[in-house]
Amino acid sequence: MKRYNLIVIFNEAMDRVLLCRRRKDPYQGLSNFIGGKIEEGESGQAAAYREMEEESGLTGEDVSLFHFMDLTYHLSGFDLEVYAGRCTRDVEVHGEENELYWSPLDVDFTDQTHYAGEGSLGHILAHAALYKSLFFQETMEVK
Repeated sequence: MKRYNLIVIFNEAMDRVLLCRRRKDPYQGLSNFIGGKIEEGESGQAAAYREMEEESGLTGEDVSLFHFMDLTYHLSGFDLEVYAGRCTRDVEVHGEENELYWSPLDVDFTDQTHYAGEGSLGHILAHAALYKSLFFQETMEVK
């Protein structure tokens, strides 16, 4: 089974989440979390930090990531590991592969005309909000 990751990064104030606008398929033109493929022999945690730095320029000094969810897509033949973290300070993000931006949390992340993943962004953010005290010890409201 192939392995991939998604990385959910909140800004320091916990009122925005980092998204990318995809420039190619799958989901060209739609917004998604950053992430990518976990290489053969690579740990999920190492892959999450590698992908975060490659896609946004953020490092482990900027964000501590927590592995908090796995999704298995049996018919598609892949596992998706989901990591989340909060920026330790306001940082500039940059992406060469996709346009990056900080999205407010009060939008409908299940809207498939704007967001990738068949509604999974909303599902993932709702679970992050449920367990926010474990990760961030802050208040976070997600629509």
